[in-house]
Amino acid sequence: MTKESKSKGSKKLRLDKILSHLGIATRSESKKWVKQGRVRVDGQTVKDSGLQVDPEISAIEVDGQAVRYREFVYLLLNKPQGVVSATEDRYDRTVVDLLEAEYLAFEPFPVGRLDKDTEGLLLLTNDGKLAHELLSPRKHVPKTYEAVVRGEVNAADDAAFRDGVTLDDGYETMPAELEIVRHYEREGEVHSDIRLTIMEGKFHQVKRMFEAVGKKVVFLKRISMGPLKLDPMLDPGQYRELSEDELQALRGESPSSV
Repeated sequence: MTKESKSKGSKKLRLDKILSHLGIATRSESKKWVKQGRVRVDGQTVKDSGLQVDPEISAIEVDGQAVRYREFVYLLLNKPQGVVSATEDRYDRTVVDLLEAEYLAFEPFPVGRLDKDTEGLLLLTNDGKLAHELLSPRKHVPKTYEAVVRGEVNAADDAAFRDGVTLDDGYETMPAELEIVRHYEREGEVHSDIRLTIMEGKFHQVKRMFEAVGKKVVFLKRISMGPLKLDPMLDPGQYRELSEDELQALRGESPSSV
């Protein structure tokens, strides 16, 4: 991309706002650093922290280190049990509390939600447009879960889920794909390991679907959402940034040829 083409979609921002947005320094620290001559723009030491700079074009340095500007951040989290899918909560730890300070500066939020006792794939970003696209009911983004269910999940349940089941509030679900992995006995009761792919995201949907066929989910983990898959290298509570290919896939673009 040329400098000219990049400038068409870019905008100028105050230098201190750029540094604070990236979590490098607060506004007051930025002003102090500029006065101390620690900040350079396009090779020139600047003296005004309010200088209007196009971060997509200009080269910014702090103490000789290049500053990489980006407007959005995209984080793939393996959500652990016991934390809530929110940016803040009066009583419980949130998924945002798991993040390091360098990411908090972007004010990311969870895309959708997983129940407090559910673990697995959760995307956090500050890209509202992408989040809206993924959460729009019209998009029917598939979500796949692994679950442990108390009771023997059988072919009748498979057929019911493929036809759509009626939840406790009268809502009829879209057809879902059920895979029965195995049956086994635990504490004198039959349990089933399953995988379920749904096209919606109703409140407690997976749990309520099994309740509709007389069974109970005792463990639930999301392993994919659209083209995103849970990274097996991430332990519960760990996260990483999306790769360029993952981000392109989310946006519906062709994978990188690099």
